[in-house]
Amino acid sequence: MREYRIPVTRIEGHGLITVHLDKAGRVKEARFHVTELRGFERFCVGRMLWEMPALTARICGICPVSHLLCSAKACDAILAVRIPRPAEKLRRLMNLGQIVQSHALSFFYLSSPDLVLGWDADPQKRHIFGVAAFDQKLALDGIRLRAFGQEIIEILGGKRIHPAWAVPGGVNNPLTEEGRDRIAAKLPEALRIAQDALALYEKNMGKWAEEIEHFGKFPSLFMSLVDEDGSWEHYSGRIRFVDAERRIVADGLDPVRYQEYIGEAVESWSYLKFPYYKPYGYPEGMYRVGPLARLNCCGRFGTKLADEALSRFRAQAGGKAVTASFHYHWARLIEILGALEKIEELLSDPEILSPRVRAEAGINELEGVGVHEAPRGTLFHHYVVDETGVIQRVNLIVSTGHNNLAMNRTVAQIAEHWLSGREITEGLLNRLEGGIRAYDPCLSCSVHAVGEMPLRVVLLGPDGEILAERTRGA
Repeated sequence: MREYRIPVTRIEGHGLITVHLDKAGRVKEARFHVTELRGFERFCVGRMLWEMPALTARICGICPVSHLLCSAKACDAILAVRIPRPAEKLRRLMNLGQIVQSHALSFFYLSSPDLVLGWDADPQKRHIFGVAAFDQKLALDGIRLRAFGQEIIEILGGKRIHPAWAVPGGVNNPLTEEGRDRIAAKLPEALRIAQDALALYEKNMGKWAEEIEHFGKFPSLFMSLVDEDGSWEHYSGRIRFVDAERRIVADGLDPVRYQEYIGEAVESWSYLKFPYYKPYGYPEGMYRVGPLARLNCCGRFGTKLADEALSRFRAQAGGKAVTASFHYHWARLIEILGALEKIEELLSDPEILSPRVRAEAGINELEGVGVHEAPRGTLFHHYVVDETGVIQRVNLIVSTGHNNLAMNRTVAQIAEHWLSGREITEGLLNRLEGGIRAYDPCLSCSVHAVGEMPLRVVLLGPDGEILAERTRGA
């Protein structure tokens, strides 16, 4: 059996793609290997509960806010407290800022070089600096939009990366009037950038028709949190699964009881777990999470501009689920727009400046689960403690992990369509990378690792011999 090994770049983390050929030279199988080492769940054992939000935020420098907030929610459950309403609103505000900055990073910095310059463009120029040379306004808009999301995090938490702000029972500090006004002053520009980027994407979809059709377009389940009325949600709510027809498969599921409907399989060739929907079994229970899933699962976004964009998004699929993973980019832009509208709503709420931002309590439960929507998808933190609050067990299901089965299906689909002969062409290499980038994976989050960040692609023959190999990003 022949196999190609292909590296993936412009993602957070490093991995390996292997493409296996049968004796006829056809693609038999493709795998996305996450090759970094796990460990965070183990070395948290023995630490105090109170340390967990700040400690787990160190899992990643891209997603610290996601882990900070989810961990704090798990700790709230162990304290058995309902945090003050102003604290919840402030946590929501920070999470919306995280969604804006993370989605902006993904679209403008990591993916726009392909979308703007072309999939077969010179790799020496296919990066954010190449985008700036081609369209300076687009590049500067991306920088400003990401900076806006980061500034929200900094105003609330004191710094943009690893803010030790969300704590068991609430948050450390309230929002000041001056901080609120600083955010509000920059909202109009952020909204303009989001609308411009969305218009650019929608205008140019015809250029990417082949990629849209073959970058992970297949039926699957989709999972996300939704509000009580089924609208878009990012901080609380219940779990919903829908299928490729947008029919609700399961609804109102308690996130705390996630182990009843989510299984976690492992494979010998990857450190990343393979979550699946238990009633359908493994691997048939494949589902996707993140912006594409959230827009497929929700009934409406709940804000004017985002709901108008959501209507256009759904019309493209005739009201069914949008199953093309390429359109994660589209969904990301709609979420940026909606997040900005929700930030505007929160800033107009007088309670957002309340000083009542923390509930005091001790250890009242020995187990707690925190769940919310990180930019890349649904995030679970599950802790077990002893009577003194010392961590006994930790389980994390990180957003990227939920998409693992879908990412593997995607690289196989891309290889089947673009691989010709035994050569790993630049076009194939970049499209395989782009298929992974559509999910915006955060591999250091998903396997809680440190290390280098290369991606390799290896082509293997039917007997396991290496026919071709390329590495990028080492």
